[in-house]
Amino acid sequence: MPADIKLYTFATPNGKKVSIFLEELKAANGITYDKEKIDISTGVQKSPEFLKINPNGRIPAILDFSLPPPSNADALHGDLKAGFPVFESAAILLHLAQTRDKEFKFWFDPATDLENYSEMLQWIFFAHGGVGPMQGQANHFIKFAPENIPYGKKRYLDETKRLYSVLDTRLKVRDWLAGPGKGKYSLADINVYPWIAAHTYINLDLSEWPSLKAWTERVFARPTVQSGLEAA
Repeated sequence: MPADIKLYTFATPNGKKVSIFLEELKAANGITYDKEKIDISTGVQKSPEFLKINPNGRIPAILDFSLPPPSNADALHGDLKAGFPVFESAAILLHLAQTRDKEFKFWFDPATDLENYSEMLQWIFFAHGGVGPMQGQANHFIKFAPENIPYGKKRYLDETKRLYSVLDTRLKVRDWLAGPGKGKYSLADINVYPWIAAHTYINLDLSEWPSLKAWTERVFARPTVQSGLEAA
């Protein structure tokens, strides 16, 4: 039977978070998905065919074949023939949770648990407004900038370290970023983890943030996380 989700991805932190969640759902609920590698070094993500799925020309993106194309497909997604496209990694996580995790194994019911649902969203958005873009810019200035710009390197590396400290403080008295008590492994953790897992790319040592380091070890201990990292 054909899979009803197709993932378009590459081995970046944003790509890895979606493949991790798909592996979690596969283990928990038996969902199936297909994957197509989008090699962003070739520019294929800017092709007319891919722009029908993600008008922004970025990975990750999915097609959800359990749903029809959006009613405004001609205006937004060209002549997309089948499947509902979702782009932006956090939007994909929320879409998959809403459509594939009715038992709230990896998130919180906004109708009955608004406090924890809101807390989860806050840490998701923290990653998208903070760790992701700041660490991404640090990666650029340290690894890829065509000229050495010490200010850019220091600015974004220092901000990445500051954000790591925010996470470390949060995790000093709890196991997971959101949820009651010591928390529950959720989309908040899935969304942040791949960025922290990439700390070695810019030679950061997590021993400076022991609670954050312990959290990464808890996340990575999950076989589904390991298979998700491999699937990206």
